[in-house]
Amino acid sequence: MVRRPENYPYIYAPQPIRKDGAGGVDLGPRDVMRDLENPDMLVPPSTDAGTIPNLKFSFSDTNMVLDHGGWSRQITARELPVATTLAGVNMYLTPGGVRELHWHKQAEWAFVLWGRARITVVDQNGRNFIADVGMGDLWYFPPGIPHSIQGLEEGCEFLLVFDDGNFSDLDTFTISDWFAHTPKDVLAANFGVPKRAFAHIPKKQRYIFQSKVPGPLEREKVSSPYGTVPISFTHRLLAQKPIVTPGGTVRITDSTNFLISLRIAAALVEVKPGGMREMHWHPNNDEWQYYIAGTARMTVFAANGTARTFDYRAGDVGYVPFAFGHYIQNTGDQSLWFLEMFKSDRFADVSLNQWMALTPWDLVEDNLHAGPELMNALRKEKWPVVKYKHRSKR
Repeated sequence: MVRRPENYPYIYAPQPIRKDGAGGVDLGPRDVMRDLENPDMLVPPSTDAGTIPNLKFSFSDTNMVLDHGGWSRQITARELPVATTLAGVNMYLTPGGVRELHWHKQAEWAFVLWGRARITVVDQNGRNFIADVGMGDLWYFPPGIPHSIQGLEEGCEFLLVFDDGNFSDLDTFTISDWFAHTPKDVLAANFGVPKRAFAHIPKKQRYIFQSKVPGPLEREKVSSPYGTVPISFTHRLLAQKPIVTPGGTVRITDSTNFLISLRIAAALVEVKPGGMREMHWHPNNDEWQYYIAGTARMTVFAANGTARTFDYRAGDVGYVPFAFGHYIQNTGDQSLWFLEMFKSDRFADVSLNQWMALTPWDLVEDNLHAGPELMNALRKEKWPVVKYKHRSKR
């Protein structure tokens, strides 16, 4: 055993001691770096109580699948058991790297984090759709619709979200896998060519593979006798005009402005330093979050005297069960960016502030023993992100 100096805990590590004196020193063994990343789990606010399950998982703690042509990693209900409605895959494709021709039983919603990619889709009516997407763009593929993704000159990294918490990106229907498990005489009969035409087909699923960077879109497009898909599979979310409030911005996308996205709704939220995603809840489904930049603190209220606080940073996934009240604070000195996603065709949230403002004041005052200072500050208009001069401290 290595003998530590007497003052080791105080010099090298934060301690589970709250300002009110609750707690005590942790002499280890311990993961100090993890404690530094999760200060509100090490020292919970005095208002936290109860046994809310874990609502956080990092893509950095997942298994990385490496291929020639890119990589992928995923967070599903296997990694974050509470996350039953949605699952996420973080994927990168090299320049020319291909996520092979495939389809899913689930709907696929995607947000481009970096770079550019080309997507191809063919629907059940033989209509096709081929497009290039860049940072801040979305795509959506309905269940059962075949598609592919390929990195362009700079490659591409993106987040994929599926409408099933138990989804696995390795459990998809791929063209190479089907060919490998079909007798060659059947393939020959299907395509009307000799069996020798299939002499070099892959012996197993390719998943991700390296190819050359495709040419310009206009040159690569394939015309269909049935035309192109009438509804776009892509949407420029970052280019969308945001809702602007004193604390930040929000861009909402669902089936009202991204018509094809019938199973997943989302909001891209920016919280400026000192700002907070206001106290609210969602009346339609659980919330699956992906943190893109910055650092955050989220407290979730689960009724019956229970609440728990979590810390998040870029690359983390958060989760809020249906109807749980919550708020998200920016704990850094740069803008916090994150996605809120829902298994729904519409985005919906209920503002605590707005609810109180639109309720008879005498009733609110009696409920909370509230005085005029609070009552006069209530807003009938919803501010998804708030910021006040007097920042709350713990």
